[in-house]
Amino acid sequence: MGVIVTLGDAYCFSKLNKPGEADKGCMLDGKLYPLGEIARTENCFRCRCSQEDMRCCSLFHTPIGYDKENCKVVFNKKTCDYDVVQKSDPSKECPVYSRVG
Repeated sequence: MGVIVTLGDAYCFSKLNKPGEADKGCMLDGKLYPLGEIARTENCFRCRCSQEDMRCCSLFHTPIGYDKENCKVVFNKKTCDYDVVQKSDPSKECPVYSRVG
């Protein structure tokens, strides 16, 4: 049996748009996203784009409770999450006890 404790909410940020800047959508990391809700950006954020601003929150939580001596954290862009794997054999996962967002 495993228990995962998540501390806090996802990491969030907002970016104000200048008047007329976001008539066709919002720019994030060099990509134009349409006005409205964006379920998942290329960099694993859920966003809302309006002509006034863009607000985004991460879809991932960072592991903090794991065996740091024998394990390492690797970001998996396909699943929008961090994998914690053994340093000596990255094909084997390590248990994670807590995460923060």
